[in-house]
Amino acid sequence: MARASVWLAGKARKGGRSGQPSGLDRDRITSATVRLLDADGLDKFSMRRLAAELNVTAMSVYWYVDTKDDLLELALDEAFGELRLPDADDGDWRTQLRALATEYRALLVRHPWLSPLAGRYLNIGPHSLAFSRVVQRVVRRAGLPAHGVTGAISAVFQFVYGYGTIESHFAARVAAAGMTADEYFNSTMDAVTEAPDTAGIIEESRDLMAARGGDTVAEMLNRDFTFALDLLIAGIEAKVQRPESGAGNCATSHNAPAPAPADGEAPAPADGDAPPGA
Repeated sequence: MARASVWLAGKARKGGRSGQPSGLDRDRITSATVRLLDADGLDKFSMRRLAAELNVTAMSVYWYVDTKDDLLELALDEAFGELRLPDADDGDWRTQLRALATEYRALLVRHPWLSPLAGRYLNIGPHSLAFSRVVQRVVRRAGLPAHGVTGAISAVFQFVYGYGTIESHFAARVAAAGMTADEYFNSTMDAVTEAPDTAGIIEESRDLMAARGGDTVAEMLNRDFTFALDLLIAGIEAKVQRPESGAGNCATSHNAPAPAPADGEAPAPADGDAPPGA
């Protein structure tokens, strides 16, 4: 049987059970969870560690949440609440889509624990759903037919999920090495350039690295991300402008309503691929 979400069956209560310990509430516990996950990572997080952070007993925390999974799901949605959302009904959809993708990437890098949790839970909390709803409205306005909207969302935000996840892994390796990102990159490039098994491949791609540009790792990452995102947006524009056999002209079919997601359902699959809000 699939695990129930904390957001279903009234589990996401704001208060606790009767007789709950004073000085605590669910919001405070959730915020402390986010801080600990940022500081120590997902593997080291425990209810005992959280209780120590809050200066209470572990049993006190369970007055407010039933399980550790419930608490992690609450923390996941709180992180999604950091995303700045545009007015999805006004403005250029390309600009808004770029802004949403950039926000999501930054969120994944800022909270490395978010990526695995996004593939574990349903992501039907209020902040996650608000993000998904805005993304869907923005992409609808591109002019795609209804049957292409979720595919376009998946193309953009599964790319962002992968890019942001790998970038967060790189940041973790840099931190563990006690170096700056540029120091780590230069040290690694020196090592692989000198190794017989990898030197040839590095030499073959030297012209690509030079053309890529960027004096720092941050600049290289940003340029690659921006160019890849531009390619995806250009692909959406091309689909809108080119008629499809049997589907009519996409440029004239944008007023056809896309099927709305079921109550509590994000506009794209949740398992592992992590579209927006999933």
